[in-house]
Amino acid sequence: MKILLSNDDGVFAEGLSCLHDELAKLHDVTVIAPDRNCSGASNALSLHQPLRIQKMKNDFYSVNGTPSDCVHVGINQFLEEDPQLVVSGINHGANLGDDVIYSGTVAAATEGRYMGLPAIAVSLASKRGEHFQTAAKVVCDMIEHLIAHPLPADQILNINVPDVPYEQLKGVEVTRQGRRHRAESMVKDTDPFGRDIYWYGPAGSEQDAGPGTDFHAIARGYASVTPLSVDMTAYKSLEAMQHWLKKKYNNSSNKEQ
Repeated sequence: MKILLSNDDGVFAEGLSCLHDELAKLHDVTVIAPDRNCSGASNALSLHQPLRIQKMKNDFYSVNGTPSDCVHVGINQFLEEDPQLVVSGINHGANLGDDVIYSGTVAAATEGRYMGLPAIAVSLASKRGEHFQTAAKVVCDMIEHLIAHPLPADQILNINVPDVPYEQLKGVEVTRQGRRHRAESMVKDTDPFGRDIYWYGPAGSEQDAGPGTDFHAIARGYASVTPLSVDMTAYKSLEAMQHWLKKKYNNSSNKEQ
């Protein structure tokens, strides 16, 4: 299988190299990744600067852009043939619950799906970063299953893996997104010239982390697999929204009469 591999931690990240080495045992893998850490870039595209692709000594390609840029330029222009799968990761740190909104790792996978390809995002749910190999093996297992049983056309998989040796992994659970509390306060400081500057504080603590959530699976030693829809339409609300708008415009018509 031809795989396009990217990430948001940058082309030199340990998780990227580890995942490449594992995937390359069975698949034809091309790495196109940002030339720097782009954590938190979400789905940003570089619309006001040209993109440059540079081949590195290890045959990886670096791009002076975002994770979404890497996938987009790779599929749309750089690769001679479309890959059959886009994989993003391994992120150094979890992408659980609300994290997926900001994650460049998830965004790279989403961009692959927007380009018409199946896609997987994978993260090691720890800042220690001791067992990337465990996450890499989980992804390889998932790809074998994906080949036999393709995903729906509007979904990607968001995988989070505990930072433990593979033998200690309890298993894999299908989960939904949990939810965090509001993020903690930003940190205010001053630069050397006395001007105010602000740093983002820690992410909010877990709010919805009960059974069935990605948080719950990770806390119990299981890998979490969450199907994410790239179509963000709230279909369950369409009918209620029709009634809601009807009330507004009916009231407006009555006033005019």
